[in-house]
Amino acid sequence: MSQAEANTDLKTANRARFELELEFVQSLANPFYLHSLAQQGILNQPSFVNFLKYLMYWKEKDYARFILYPHALHHLELLQHAEFRAEIGKDEWREALNQKQFDHWRTRADSSSRAQDATAPAESLPPSATSETHNVPLTNGS
Repeated sequence: MSQAEANTDLKTANRARFELELEFVQSLANPFYLHSLAQQGILNQPSFVNFLKYLMYWKEKDYARFILYPHALHHLELLQHAEFRAEIGKDEWREALNQKQFDHWRTRADSSSRAQDATAPAESLPPSATSETHNVPLTNGS
């Protein structure tokens, strides 16, 4: 095997590993998946705990930019704690985490749309948003 072929194989293997780990880290954003892992006893396995520690490199800026679901990184951080790994197996913890996540996205969307409304120039807003309704003819000369 030539040097070029070896480099290509290594790049392919590294890309596959990157994509696999990215997909797994992003799956941690799902409270139901975390609950399932806990129910199966996977979160208590020392090798899995070590794997979670290894995955902390995803919090670095160069890697975090690929994460589409920011809660994945927060949950990865929580999974570093034995208490959280034990408690997420309970239905009420799963539901609480799911509700907090939902509330975060709901309020984030509300606050970002309010911030956009506050900074939008008046001429870009519909007339009903900037003043009272005016009687304007629909055609010229009417």
